[in-house]
Amino acid sequence: MKLIVGLGNPGKQYENTRHNVGFMAVEQFLKDFEPVRKTEWTENNKFKADIAEIEWQPQTRPLEKVFLVKPKTFMNNSGQAVASIANFYKIPSEDIWVLHDDIDFPVGSIRIRQGGASAGHRGVMSVIEQLGDDKFWRFRLGIGRPGESGHDAVSHHVLDTFSHQDHAKIRELLKHAVKAIKMGLEEDLVASMNKYNTK
Repeated sequence: MKLIVGLGNPGKQYENTRHNVGFMAVEQFLKDFEPVRKTEWTENNKFKADIAEIEWQPQTRPLEKVFLVKPKTFMNNSGQAVASIANFYKIPSEDIWVLHDDIDFPVGSIRIRQGGASAGHRGVMSVIEQLGDDKFWRFRLGIGRPGESGHDAVSHHVLDTFSHQDHAKIRELLKHAVKAIKMGLEEDLVASMNKYNTK
């Protein structure tokens, strides 16, 4: 069983913002996996998240249930939804994959790794706090840094939409993220890391 979580903020006003690239990636994965008529997210009030359940059939291993999750708690409290689902279904941290935006990497780059500190990302920080460990996998999706420094500049940057010149890079990033998830489910995330981590 796998728990694949995209981080972001719920609500129309946040839909296409940089902070929501984690949501975009899991949405794209579901669209690619299912026919359009079946790509439905179910609002789950108990877990404070939108959830889609799929079954992945690897070529060489048994069928695996996969929960795709978009927390509805807002970014800074993402861990509440992640921990409540993980605890209910007894999913260990090693089988939790979290996709999130990262200002420390150039727009369009991807870095997959397991464990480590939050690097200042409030959503990741919340997941670590609520799970009580950092052993989950992260897909760090590069959104680049703002031109100016300072907390306000960063807040504005992540809550703003992508610039026109970044759109093509983000489309490519989402394609690579989807392929990396597929390879992770088919083989393992070490294979995905070796193939898709931006050098």
